[in-house]
Amino acid sequence: MRQAPPYVPGHQLLAGKSILITAAAGAGIGYAAAKRCAEEGCRALMISDIHPRRLEEAVERLKAETGLQAVYGQLCNVTVEADVQALVAAAEDALGGVDVLINNAGLGGQVRLTEMTDQQWSSVLDITLTGTMRMTRAMLPHMERRGAGAIVNNASVLGWRAQKEQAHYAAAKAGVMALTRCSALEAAESGVRINAVAPSIALHDFLKKASSSELLEQLTSREAFGRAAEVWEVANVMVFLASDYASYMVGEVLPVSSQQA
Repeated sequence: MRQAPPYVPGHQLLAGKSILITAAAGAGIGYAAAKRCAEEGCRALMISDIHPRRLEEAVERLKAETGLQAVYGQLCNVTVEADVQALVAAAEDALGGVDVLINNAGLGGQVRLTEMTDQQWSSVLDITLTGTMRMTRAMLPHMERRGAGAIVNNASVLGWRAQKEQAHYAAAKAGVMALTRCSALEAAESGVRINAVAPSIALHDFLKKASSSELLEQLTSREAFGRAAEVWEVANVMVFLASDYASYMVGEVLPVSSQQA
């Protein structure tokens, strides 16, 4: 197994930009993306989550770890349209306009299709796919009026590849990919770019709780590096897609994976 490389310092890829990230108060990809955006020179940052205490702690931790003081938190449940509209309005006001939206909110699980309830199916689809749609639908008009902006969605290699006990999650992530491609064509008419990342496995505390150790070992064994990605390795690709370095990329889904062919 190859060890993870050293943490890469920021290179000001997002200098002067304002960023909004959903579901970013935990220990996963969302918080890693927020931290990386601050390290890459963004001028202001807002994160959302559904847990008040965790959100408040994450805001203070980001300020302390990155030195960026223009960090804001806003409670939001992406399954509630009123919450989504309030989040976008708050971000537009606090940040002076949003340059980048990172749709990170998602929900997984591990259950066989024959044992899956309607509620389990609906919850994963509503948060992961429809939540991404709601956020994009609410934010896009603001970006289109300004004639600029970037939206980065968090998909998954399961949108392409089959895995047992993941029918709901895989269907939701495949939907995120299709949503990315179709909405990107509409947004490009106004100079707004929409793209997505598709991680294979990035290990963090929530994933460890939601998945069996046997499954995690099996998934890790498929990776050419013999290890899961660090969450910041996924965040790095999100930052690239959000930056002006990706100025000609529209509707693309970039895998963040070392899975063997």
